[in-house]
Order: sequence, then structure tokens, then C-alpha cells
Amino acid sequence: MSVLQMISLKLSRMSRNCATGSNSTIISLYAALRKFSAAPVLADKHECQVLVVGGGAGGCAVAAKLSRKLGPDKVIIVEPADRHYYQPMFTLIGGGMKRLEQSFKPMASVLPKDVKWLQEKAEQFDPKNNTVITSGNNNIKYDLLLIAVGLQLNYDKIPGLVEALTIPNGKVCSIYSPKYVENTLECLRQTENGNAVFTFPASPVKCPGAPQKIMYISEHYFRKLNKRGNINVIYNTALPVLFGVKHYADALWPIVKKRNVTVNTRTNLVEVKPSMDIAIFENLDKPNEKFEQQYSMLHAVPPMSAPDELARCKDLVNEAGFVDVNKSTMQHVKYKNVFAIGDCSGSPNSKTAASAAAQSPVVYRNMIAALEGEELKTTYDGYASCPLVTGYRSCILAEFDYDLNPLETFPVPQNKERYSMFVLKKSLMPALYWNMMLKGYWNGPSMMRKIMSMFKFGKN
Repeated sequence: MSVLQMISLKLSRMSRNCATGSNSTIISLYAALRKFSAAPVLADKHECQVLVVGGGAGGCAVAAKLSRKLGPDKVIIVEPADRHYYQPMFTLIGGGMKRLEQSFKPMASVLPKDVKWLQEKAEQFDPKNNTVITSGNNNIKYDLLLIAVGLQLNYDKIPGLVEALTIPNGKVCSIYSPKYVENTLECLRQTENGNAVFTFPASPVKCPGAPQKIMYISEHYFRKLNKRGNINVIYNTALPVLFGVKHYADALWPIVKKRNVTVNTRTNLVEVKPSMDIAIFENLDKPNEKFEQQYSMLHAVPPMSAPDELARCKDLVNEAGFVDVNKSTMQHVKYKNVFAIGDCSGSPNSKTAASAAAQSPVVYRNMIAALEGEELKTTYDGYASCPLVTGYRSCILAEFDYDLNPLETFPVPQNKERYSMFVLKKSLMPALYWNMMLKGYWNGPSMMRKIMSMFKFGKN
């Protein structure tokens, strides 16, 4: 039933009830109108000053800034999900330090109040005509477009993996999806011996530190329950290094050696045989060379990509399928009224929520400049942050730029395990995300870094 039909029906009933002195229908009509005002918009054609595709961290943050600047109903958000997840919490959920229900809020409660929300998926991008078509056949015309669709999890690209993940009380888990994250703690509980295998895929990855964070947490879990001596902890990564930033990789290698973790680089998961508890890996330096590994527990990270709907629009994306932007301004290299933020962007930064926070003021100011026909002057330095949780009370806070040089905030060496950084990750960052970033008030720690730089406590 359309909105107009619903209102017509309500008014018809109201007129009948008013004759008998009842006002219950009037109250009901008011409730219906309130619901409509907060519900997703339904129509065939829309026009807007700014269209934001994606209601994740970056999309919400910039939409909040834009709606405050431009006023009500100037911004439309296209986002199909009912829930908004704070995904950096998934690692802690896997280790039993947080619960899944703590990681999400209703999407309607986090989207800016002055934007229009279409609860649909963007199916077609047509940048030549400044148009996006949604899964509900809504045609949206925009002046400016912000693409913030994140990454797509391709569990199905690894034969046998989806089947393995859906086995009740199975031995395969993954923290990367809310569908599977809770299985991780159950896998830890039931693993008593054998090989606990953790993977990193041969693809771009959101929060590239997470695959080894859950490995460190799991290893600590096994030690806490006095069963580590019976379990081999193995980290098979497609990368040629343990971590992409040498400053922190040099700190992590002694940790894995001290904790007797086997690290195999250039090793990629290509198949799972759940009936036999076997994972098959390929040697990326010798693609024809494959080997089998028996597991008692397998934590699998799926290969990831830009969403198919975006990758199909060759005008917008680079060869890898990500939005082809200027890495400094986040503006599309060809379509000057198109910008991108977060994981779907082709900018060569690490794909983290912290990156989206640092990009948000750049994208916002440059979008406003584009609207006003001015030069784009604000630039992004590639800042990314990865709190590398190494156990139930320790964390290394990695912060770095495009050139993989440390870009640290605090006046102490951050390439060391610290309880203070663990508290920051577990307790302070979620509050910062929900209360500041999504509302457009958190632009990353650059200002804090300038203040902290005045203090030195033996930093090297």
C-alpha cells in the first residue's frame, strides 16, 4: 500500500469514527505519520543536492556534516541494512570480551535526522547522467555523489567455506561477519588439541590487523585454560610480511616467536573440506604448489572486494574495482562531482574505521568546495590506525600514513604492548564511534596529536 493510500484510508476511518465521538483513529493517524517521517522514503524519482550511497562509518559521518551545512532534505542516503554495526568490536566478540548485541544499533537511530533515507541497495551507477538506480527501481538524480559502500565479503569464493561455517558446533569460524562471529568463542571453547589455523586472504581486507588479532587472543585464551601445550597455533598469511608497517612488524615478530606461533607467509586458503577437517592452501610464490593442513579449529578470513554493483560501473572504478579517486582530495579522477570514502575507495591507505574518520573532514570540505565551484584545498595524508590487540590485557596501537611511516598520537612508544592501549580499544573507541564519529564530530586524532607532541616521555 502506498503512503497516499494509507493516509486516505486513515482519513476515511477517522471521518467515520469522529461521528461517534472517538479520537482513537486521530491518535493512530498521528502515529502513522510519525512512523512515515522516520521510515525509509518510497518513491519512483528523487532529486537531491547530495546523494550518499552507503550508511556505514564514512557515509554516516559525512552525511551528518553535510546535512548540518545544507539543511533538511538536501541529502539522501541509500542504505539497505536495518542495523549499523561497529565492526571493530567483532574481534573482541570472538574472544568473549564483548557481546554481539553491543556491536550494533538500529540504522534509523544512527543516520542523521535531516537526511532522507532510502532503505534500498544501489544497483546501477550512471555518472554520465548523475543518476543512481536502486533495487526498488528508484531513480535518484544528484548534484554530488559520495560513494561509501564498503567492502563485500566473498565467503563463497573459497569452496567448502560457507558449508563449514554453517555446521552447528563446527570447527570453522570467522569474526568478519555478524552471521558467524559468535561461533568463534564456541570454537575456542571446544578446541582441546591439534592445529588452530588462522588465515589472511590474497585480497584487500578491511582492518588488516584483525586476522592476527584474533590469533593472538585465541593463543592467550588457550594459555588461560591451560591447554596451549596441546595446541599448535598457525598463522597462514597471503602477505609477504607479518604486518605491512615495518615499525610494528618488528615489534610483532618477537611476540609470535615468544608465544611459539608458526607464521607462514605467502600462503593462501583456497578450499575447505569440512567433512575431513582439512584446509587446502596454495603457495603464492609457486601457484601450482598446494598443501593440505588438518585443523581442530580454522579461523577463515574471506577474500574481499568492492561490491559487485559498484565494480560493474567501469567508468567509476580502477582495475581492482575500487572507486578511482585522487588519493589526496578523495575526488574522482574523471567525474568531479563524485567522491568516495572508506573501504570502497581506491586510495592506497589501510582500510580501517580510523581511515574513514580521517578522510571525513577532507571529503566534506572538498564536497562543499565543489558545490560552490571553488578549488579543493583539503588533503588526506593516508592516516590509518590499527589497534593490534595481542591478548586479553594488551594492545599495540599502530598509526601510520600513506608511506607506511608511523604517525603516532601519544607521547610514548606505541610499538610496545600496553594495557592502556587495550583499554582505549575496548572501552573508549566504541563510545567515540557512536557518540562522535557517526555524528560528524570526530575527524581523527590529528588535533590531539599536535597537542600530545608537546610532551615527550622517552619516545623513540
